[in-house]
Amino acid sequence: MKKLCFLLIALSFVGFCSAQKIDFDKKLKELNIELFTPSKPIANYVKAVRTGNLLFVAGHGPTKADGSNIIGKVGKDLTTEKGYEAARQTAISLLSTLKAELGDLNKVKRIVKVLGMVNCTESYIDQPKVINGFSDTMVAVFGEKGKHARSAVGMYALPLGMAVEIEMIVEVEN
Repeated sequence: MKKLCFLLIALSFVGFCSAQKIDFDKKLKELNIELFTPSKPIANYVKAVRTGNLLFVAGHGPTKADGSNIIGKVGKDLTTEKGYEAARQTAISLLSTLKAELGDLNKVKRIVKVLGMVNCTESYIDQPKVINGFSDTMVAVFGEKGKHARSAVGMYALPLGMAVEIEMIVEVEN
């Protein structure tokens, strides 16, 4: 009986701890990430579509709060490190849209799938290193829930000359 009581208390504590909400505003501040009001789509589409508990987020580029983008071709105009920073900025842009869509980042259950596209030269082969700028940011923000399946590919060109474009699928609370 004592073992059963101890087990019930332990399970209650685990449930309590896992149900606690993270203060994402504080977490983002610690990571030096400042979200901004997302820009309007540049063509005839919407930023995100929800179906069931999945949120499909349209491709975003490395847009800054002032509306400017990091542009250039990795392997020509930008180094791998600068491409990584562009992917990190794209993560911030996607987080901004995610928060605007959901109202609260605690509604994110998991970053599921990511497609990372790098505007690069024909001979450039380090696309995964560039897109790590995005992936590292998602894991820093969400921990295990930020780990995702991913593709990282090279593109001859991206809209507006952006260095990176990333789209993602997110599992959210019902």
